Amino acid sequence: MKSLFVGNMSFQTTEADLNALFKPFGQVTRVHLAMDRETGRARGFAFIEMPNDDEAAKAIAALDGKELGGRNLKVNEARPKTERSGPRSSGGGGGRGRSGSGFSNEDYRESARQPREPRW
Repeated sequence: MKSLFVGNMSFQTTEADLNALFKPFGQVTRVHLAMDRETGRARGFAFIEMPNDDEAAKAIAALDGKELGGRNLKVNEARPKTERSGPRSSGGGGGRGRSGSGFSNEDYRESARQPREPRW
């Protein structure tokens, strides 16, 4: 069983379009089109499962770079999902999140406080 990643897709591409695109190369057991949870719109990538490794390799060779919906598809073998340490919002990626300096409120509360100078 091979899982293929299909990226750089048009947002109008449907599961039926992908199924029809991969059928000439062999049996397709599953088509999973990634959808945005909030908008319900396609996210521009999908995963295709094919039971025969040779057929999957032929599909990759033939379809990588092929135009569909005005965009050149990126087709390759899907990599296994890596474990994440927690929810996305806790990390530093963008905006005003943690900077990754290792400082936490627990460290601050446990440290001895220095007396402050008067403000006059």
